Formats: sequence, structure tokens, C-alpha cells
Amino acid sequence: MYVIPPEQSAEFVAHRSDVLELYHCPYNPKRPVICMDEQPVQWVKETRLPLPAKPGQPESVDYEYERNGTANIFMFTEPLSGWRKAIVSERRRAVDWATEIRRLLDEEYTDSETVILVCDQLNTHKLASLDQAFPATTARRLVD
Repeated sequence: MYVIPPEQSAEFVAHRSDVLELYHCPYNPKRPVICMDEQPVQWVKETRLPLPAKPGQPESVDYEYERNGTANIFMFTEPLSGWRKAIVSERRRAVDWATEIRRLLDEEYTDSETVILVCDQLNTHKLASLDQAFPATTARRLVD
């Protein structure tokens, strides 16, 4: 949800309680808690060159721009160890999310017994995205 919901949102309160409980657990490198979010961004191109700074005046930059495409930034962080990683992708599809989860587990956390992933409830952030992106045996391995 984009705002804190009213207290009658039992589903939100239940999920919030689960996440807050995780944050009270001591650090365990075999069971890291990874937080994940993503942000769509747009690429912009200047339509006019900035005017250089002059003594006593800052550089002047025009607010007009030309849209030059879009991208998505995936951010993974393990707050208790200080680790973080940002990945830029062209799109924000379920298979893109699944690809980054696979990369996280197969490249960054190969020695972990379990990775606890904390993320929001975006429609692409679900286990079914792994089944959509990979063969059933790979999807099951990642879930396990």
C-alpha cells in the first residue's frame, strides 16, 4: 500500500507484525534477511544546454527535457551486514524479478541455508513469477 492503512486492515497489520518480528532476530549469516524493492525511472535528455555559472550566480539549468526511455532499478540490501546491490533492468516484469531472485540466490548467497526475503506485495513479487520464468525444478529449488 502507498500509505499506512487504517487499523482495520488486518492483512496489513499481520504482514507488518511478521516483518517487525524478523527485524528483532539476531544476525545469522546462514539465514540472512534481505530487503528488496524496485523503482521505475525515466531517462531524460536535456533540450537546452545549461548556462555556465558566473561569479555570484550558479549554473542555470532549464527544466524542460525530452523523455529518452524508461528503466527499472532493483535494490537488494542486507541491513545487518551492510551489503547492498542495485541492478538496472529495461523492464519490470515478473520474469525480470525472478531473474534477479535467481541471481541473488545463485551468486550472492550460495552458502546460505535459507534466505529470508522481505519485499512488498507488488503483483510481480510472488513465487509464481519463478514458475513463469524457469522450469519447475529450478523454480522449486529457488523456493526451497
